[in-house]
Amino acid sequence: MRRALLFAFALLALPTVHAADPQPFSASYTADFKQLPVGGGSATRSLEKNADGTWTLNFQASMMIASLTEVSTFKADKGTLLPQTYHFERGGLGKSKTVDLVFDWSTKFVTGTDRKGPIKIPLNTGILDKSTYQLALQNDVAAGKKTMSYQVVDGDETDTYDFRVLGTEKVDTKVGSVDAIKVERVRDPTQTKRITVMWFAKNYDYLLVRLQQVETDGKEYNIMLQDGTVNGKSVKGS
Repeated sequence: MRRALLFAFALLALPTVHAADPQPFSASYTADFKQLPVGGGSATRSLEKNADGTWTLNFQASMMIASLTEVSTFKADKGTLLPQTYHFERGGLGKSKTVDLVFDWSTKFVTGTDRKGPIKIPLNTGILDKSTYQLALQNDVAAGKKTMSYQVVDGDETDTYDFRVLGTEKVDTKVGSVDAIKVERVRDPTQTKRITVMWFAKNYDYLLVRLQQVETDGKEYNIMLQDGTVNGKSVKGS
């Protein structure tokens, strides 16, 4: 249960991942966990440029029973996202977890550690971590793509994450009604019944404004934008 709740917060195989120039943003979210006897949670997500030209994507989530932190650094090189480091930390009830990865583009290896032990896997252009793929998805939706596929480091291997655009919808957020693009995670229905759907704001550099996840047991989790800014511009709905 705890893992599903935190995944709902975080949420986000082409040879290269093309991206527009990143735009700094910050956003806060509220969470609603239906069918569960726990209170709501909150989360923040931000992207900022560092003095050395790299970028930092930061995610923080907390709730009554657990907390989660994800921090990625990456370079944006001619429209391609190149992860540099990835840190994941989960705490609270149950088993805690920490993951640290280094993407060494000179040796072409991803090295690091997670709960199962040391990690060393080949690194090819297009491979992303569990945080930067969400930014790549945001950028590809902005570019008008209808289907997307990413190679993501997951434990001691890479996994393929597939998505498809479902259409446009208005999303009622804390800042008003926002025009958004609706995107669904594509999974093999013979393997899992889990459903993940995301909405990206059309007029605000396709910032994530809502995430809905339905677990295999029917439990539903909704993450909703509370407030945000994109490149200094406040997100405002109608």
